[in-house]
Amino acid sequence: MNSVATFLVGVAIFVGIAGIVIPVLPGALLSLAAILIWALAEQSPTGWIVLAAAIVLIGASQVVKYVVPERRLRESGVPRRSMFVGVVLGIVGFFVIPVVGMFVGFPLGVYLSERQRLGRHADAWGSTKHALRATGLSILIEFIGTSLAAAVWLGAVLFVV
Repeated sequence: MNSVATFLVGVAIFVGIAGIVIPVLPGALLSLAAILIWALAEQSPTGWIVLAAAIVLIGASQVVKYVVPERRLRESGVPRRSMFVGVVLGIVGFFVIPVVGMFVGFPLGVYLSERQRLGRHADAWGSTKHALRATGLSILIEFIGTSLAAAVWLGAVLFVV
């Protein structure tokens, strides 16, 4: 693969990583697709090993990003219904207030659902903080997995290929 194409793959991987934190952009899937395209173009054992490592790292992060925060939410008593309401209002917020609406709608949805369920502001706010921490942990897990896959790719590009 030529230098320009390799650079474009790197840009796509970077945009994918940025998309994990900025939900407007595509996330880990874009990074994995870029590594797949690179591996297909390379047609070498190194390319296939890097692709396999990326699949394992990103795939594992996709599983862990749901399992660990879900367990923590269950332990703190935040029901799935409240998270669902938060996601729905986050999506609505995304379209009502471009770019930042998701960051407003999600906590508002969780808070309103928990306020309706628990009745008191302090309890609802406590549940909302647990939900926000779990969401942040989920983003961090996906970010780490995708960044590790990108590091494997970068190492192969710089030191092997």
